[in-house]
Amino acid sequence: MAVIVDYDAGNLKSVERACREVGLSAEISSDPKRIRKAERVIFPGVGAAGSAMRSLAASGVDRALVDAFEASTPILGICLGLQISLEYSEENDTDTLGLLPGEVRRFRLDDPELKVPHMGWNAVRVIRPHPVLDGIEQGDEFYFVHAYRPIPENSADVIAESVYEGPFCSALGRANYVATQFHPEKSGRVGLRLLERFAEWDGRVAVDPAQPSDGDDTASQFDSSRSVVSRSRQRSA
Repeated sequence: MAVIVDYDAGNLKSVERACREVGLSAEISSDPKRIRKAERVIFPGVGAAGSAMRSLAASGVDRALVDAFEASTPILGICLGLQISLEYSEENDTDTLGLLPGEVRRFRLDDPELKVPHMGWNAVRVIRPHPVLDGIEQGDEFYFVHAYRPIPENSADVIAESVYEGPFCSALGRANYVATQFHPEKSGRVGLRLLERFAEWDGRVAVDPAQPSDGDDTASQFDSSRSVVSRSRQRSA
């Protein structure tokens, strides 16, 4: 049984329906005990980082998610769920869960033809092998809607990227945690394939996470060292 985390961040029923389509038994819950006991956890979300973290803290789900991560439970973060799994979000100046090191920054674009939020279909390029991304072809398109982008501190955590003026991390993974900035539950056949792989995943990654996918042309253009600004420096500015 999978638990879909309920923290008043919307989009839960569409995730539940998508799970049903791939044969994954799932329930929606905000009960920390059920999250800790779950065989796998799906952490979706649409909304603002500040209100999401307040809701998680009020229910005790923030600690339950950390406990599930530390217990090696397979976890899938989606959209806001990915963003607040890092340490800090520029949105509402919010300290977040810190499952992985990194932060979230708003898109700042030079091209006047590109709008924020980034909304619609965009290609995803797998740059590091991961069981949950198995079967996804280079350039498969997924559905995005977000104004902020994740910037993991360790570029080895980036397993897929997309381009919106420049490259950005569109999926990340480490150990038993994997997350997508796009919405697999809204992405048709390719999104269901990803959820199906997550339903089968045991939370382990056999491939060295620092090893790029085959071919030099798939090496990531994403460079976290150029983007990450320390919180202390940002806040003292």
